[in-house]
Amino acid sequence: MDNIRSVENVGSLFRTAECFGVEQIVLIGTTPAPLDRFGRKRADFAKVALGAEELVPWTHAQSIAEALENLKKEHYAIIALEQDKRAILMSDCGVPKKLALVLGNEVEGVSKAALDAADKIVEIEMRGTKESLNVAVAGGIALFTLLNR
Repeated sequence: MDNIRSVENVGSLFRTAECFGVEQIVLIGTTPAPLDRFGRKRADFAKVALGAEELVPWTHAQSIAEALENLKKEHYAIIALEQDKRAILMSDCGVPKKLALVLGNEVEGVSKAALDAADKIVEIEMRGTKESLNVAVAGGIALFTLLNR
């Protein structure tokens, strides 16, 4: 999760990730964590995550570049979910066994550093007139689509 701002979105993504069996979540930069800076459980986070924050291992990294470099060393394919001129439709994306899905900030999207490091950039096919989805909703769609192929 690349500098996501909303604690509700992050909590929701934890809950969705747990439902799909995600092995680990990496929180980048300013992304809210389940614990506050004093190590106390955040009530606002727990209210949305409904206990998933205790079931899905998570870590924090300051830099997306460093986090992705470490994932690549572990042979993860990096897939960024973003509307970008290099993006392919998610339905056309082959799915590797080990993948790391990068979700970006609600306003600015996935960072340039993450897009440049990605093995693939994918986007969700949109049929309506709106051009984007909430990051928690988009993450759920991406996890469902990628993990059920």
